[in-house]
Amino acid sequence: MTRHRDLKSAHEPQAPVYEQDLVAWAFANARLLREGRFESLDVENIAEELEDLGRSEKRALASHLRVLLLHLLKWQAQPARRGPSWRRSIRNARQEIEEIVAESPSLAQRLPEMIEQAYPKALESAIDETGLPSSRFQPRCPYRQDELLSPTFWP
Repeated sequence: MTRHRDLKSAHEPQAPVYEQDLVAWAFANARLLREGRFESLDVENIAEELEDLGRSEKRALASHLRVLLLHLLKWQAQPARRGPSWRRSIRNARQEIEEIVAESPSLAQRLPEMIEQAYPKALESAIDETGLPSSRFQPRCPYRQDELLSPTFWP
């Protein structure tokens, strides 16, 4: 591959190296794509970045689900402590989840599994943050998916 780069025209700047400057590399490869210069693309690293992008969206969705579940658990378990910050957090998490799923609809089918995976972590945090015994909470997620995502659901 290095030999191929040596044969390029002296007028063509050498492509940025992926490991040295990710942003410059990304813009250079986007330009190559738009110009139809597929033979010059850094295909392996482009594939890796695309896979990372998908994993990143999934992690963001999981994070927002954990926050939503945590605050709903706290909302339900401590009615006297309900306040605007919990309400904002619940609304924000629902909005973020809605946006992620709208931009990546394939993640919608993974929501049941992701809720199931997020619940134990949210439960652990709820127990830590409230100081309440674990017996005050359901061992499995007590909310249906439609309830979790509904702006009108407040347990």
